[in-house]
Amino acid sequence: MKNVCPLTTLAAGLVLLFGGLAPEASAQIWGSRSANAPMRKASDMISRQPGPKIDKELESVITPSNSHVRISLSKQRVYLMTGDQVYIDSPISSGKAGHATPRGTFRISEKDADHRSSIYGNFVDRRTGRVVRSGISTKIDSAPSGTRYQGAPMLWFCRLTSSGVGMHTGILPGYPASHGCIRLPAEIAPIIYSKVAAGTKVVVEA
Repeated sequence: MKNVCPLTTLAAGLVLLFGGLAPEASAQIWGSRSANAPMRKASDMISRQPGPKIDKELESVITPSNSHVRISLSKQRVYLMTGDQVYIDSPISSGKAGHATPRGTFRISEKDADHRSSIYGNFVDRRTGRVVRSGISTKIDSAPSGTRYQGAPMLWFCRLTSSGVGMHTGILPGYPASHGCIRLPAEIAPIIYSKVAAGTKVVVEA
C-alpha cells in the first residue's frame, strides 16, 4: 500500500474547505443561480401596491367639514372622499395576524401631527439617548436600569379607537404589517390629516 503523508492529506482538506472548489461547484452548492446573474435586491422581493391617486379637481372642493374616509382591508386601500367622489385612493398597511385592524364605523377623536406611540418603541439611555433595546412593547417589556421609554413616531396621527388604533405615516411593505393601525404613505398622510377633523367618519371594511 502506498504511504500518504498525513500533512499532505491535511493540506488537501484545507484547500477544499477554504476555497479549493471551482466557481462552478460553489454555484451548484449554493443554488442554481448563475454565478454571473445579478443579485436581487430585497426591495424587489417585496409585494408592490399600485401607488396613490389624487383627483386634483376635488382639491378645492373637499374640506374637513364634508369629507369622510373608507378603508378596505382586503384591498389594502384608503379612500378619502366627499360624497361619492374619491379625492385620494392610496395604498395602506393594516394590522397583521394577531393585531387585526378593527372593522366598523369610527369617528376621529384626536389629531396629533407629531404623535408617538404609548405602547411600541425603544428603551433609550437616560443620559445619552442611545437606543439600548429597540422594538419593545410596554405591555410585556420592562425598562432596563438607567433607561427610559421612547415611543415610536406616528406622524400625522388620527385616532380612531380608545385603545390607540389610528391612521398615521408608516412603512408599507405591500401587506398587513402593523400592530393594528392604518399605515399611510409619507406623502399622503399629511394631505389626509389636513382634510379631516375631529368627528370625521371613518368606515373600516373587510
